[in-house]
Amino acid sequence: MFKTRVTELLKIPYPILGGTMMDLSLAPLVAAISNAGALGILASAIFKKTDELRDEIRRIGDITDKPFAVNINLFPMLMPPDNAAFVETLAEEGVTIVETSGFGAPADLIALFKSHGMTWIHKCVGVRYARKVAAMGADAVTVVGYENGGATGTLNVTTLVLVPATVDAVNIPVIGGGGVADGRGLAAILALGAEGAIVGTRFMLAEECPIHPNLKRALCEATELDTDIMMRSIGFAHRTWLNNPAKKTIELETKGCTLEDILPYVSGAAAQKMYKTGDLDAGTVSCSQGIGLIKKVMPAKDIVEEMMAEVKTAYARLKTMGAFV
Repeated sequence: MFKTRVTELLKIPYPILGGTMMDLSLAPLVAAISNAGALGILASAIFKKTDELRDEIRRIGDITDKPFAVNINLFPMLMPPDNAAFVETLAEEGVTIVETSGFGAPADLIALFKSHGMTWIHKCVGVRYARKVAAMGADAVTVVGYENGGATGTLNVTTLVLVPATVDAVNIPVIGGGGVADGRGLAAILALGAEGAIVGTRFMLAEECPIHPNLKRALCEATELDTDIMMRSIGFAHRTWLNNPAKKTIELETKGCTLEDILPYVSGAAAQKMYKTGDLDAGTVSCSQGIGLIKKVMPAKDIVEEMMAEVKTAYARLKTMGAFV
């Protein structure tokens, strides 16, 4: 057990949340993370219909009796789902924890969260956004720094600065992330004042993550230099693994391009092809700079246990240096 306001709020033993990953955060991975003592989070945006979401929630329940959450995606989509109907589905299926993420706060959904007694966590990339959702009634806020995989926003504030700035700005529990790939990162996040860490990229290399072994091997060989920001020119900055489609996207952006120009490289369909076939040049994949710290594929349970052991080692090292009396 590791007691913080986040572990108490979410009723989990360890202060770790699995980062929501499009097309990957499905029942096997979500349940494995929760069974490991962390909080698995299902990506609702994978689904278009409430029945599809309901079925996946039930699959999670077949694998784990531990707490898990569902993410409601507020980012722009070509065919956005009915998020209000999704929230009602969560309530009907007994889901008590909801995470939101996107360009804005879910003003139209908050009353639904509250009416169903849900614990609401909002994920964002800036102090001002954290202040806003705290005032709107969020139970906790997640902030992710510029090292983060996936959506980075445009503020370019690193995790080392963003987390303590947010802790100083709000009274609700803060969950920090962006490049957290091992227990040293988790220990640092906690030392900065956060009460939990969100971890995405590390769980991409979990055995339960549904991506092709070819991609997992390639990511195990990546370094901290093998990511970059793309789609900044169209207002949707994302940090991705720097494969050929990502490089081509960035090249086109330097010359001036439209979404249509880069869509063949960055579309969800292209990413899904890479995940399923192992063709490393089929599409792009989001990951953080922390990818350079990950060298092996492991079960989610072992990942969590290793991270918690590394936290103890980090604190023991500080103690030997006279950091504690």
